[in-house]
Amino acid sequence: MQTVGVDLAASAQGTAVAVIDWRDRAAEVTALIVGIGDRDIVSAARGAASVGIDCALGWPVDFVEFVSQHAKGKPPSGTDSGLEWRRRLAYRHTDRVVRERTGRWPLSVATDRLGLTAMRCAELTALFGAAGVSVDRSGAGVLVEVYPAAALRLWGISVPAYKVDPAARGVAVATLTAAAPWLHIPTAMKAEMLRSADAFDAVVAALNARAHAIGATTPVPADAAHLARVEGWIALPETALADLVDARRAHGD
Repeated sequence: MQTVGVDLAASAQGTAVAVIDWRDRAAEVTALIVGIGDRDIVSAARGAASVGIDCALGWPVDFVEFVSQHAKGKPPSGTDSGLEWRRRLAYRHTDRVVRERTGRWPLSVATDRLGLTAMRCAELTALFGAAGVSVDRSGAGVLVEVYPAAALRLWGISVPAYKVDPAARGVAVATLTAAAPWLHIPTAMKAEMLRSADAFDAVVAALNARAHAIGATTPVPADAAHLARVEGWIALPETALADLVDARRAHGD
């Protein structure tokens, strides 16, 4: 099995892709590219069982409705107002689940600095679809939305400031490799992970994609399926990092 992780940015600069090949009780990072365009991402992911993309795959339904009404010059529908109403516009259903599961809010695709990246993600997923890849924002296809920082937290690898502090990132890389001795990372690629938080997150995204491929991520509740297909769904890992190399253990068999 092969899984791919994409740490997406608004442009090729700052975007990283990692490819992991999985064998019996072992895995290897076989490609790690920083600075990559959309078509090359699609090419790098060809044949992968799961492609984890670190970016919101959609916008909150309520936010889209609000913007649509506002563009028509109409007042917000209903009688809601105030901070709680605005929070409902800002966050997707999956963001609230992540908050409940990890204790932290993801960045809002509607109000934080994710908008340009999400626009690029919409173009990228369209390219995947044109290439014949199964695309379903709820994660029912090959593509799946992931959140590396949350995955690390759930795996007990919570290193504050690893994205901006090289020393903290060194701790994060060392902790990850110690927790996953079955994961072979070539020396040059490990150096890239130490240099670039984007490269590090791409590898974590590929690990998260493996959890999804073996059915070991948070499932979409039946009553939220309609939202997940529009807004996207963050596939949080529901199995230990050590169990990724053994699907039977991941399922408790």
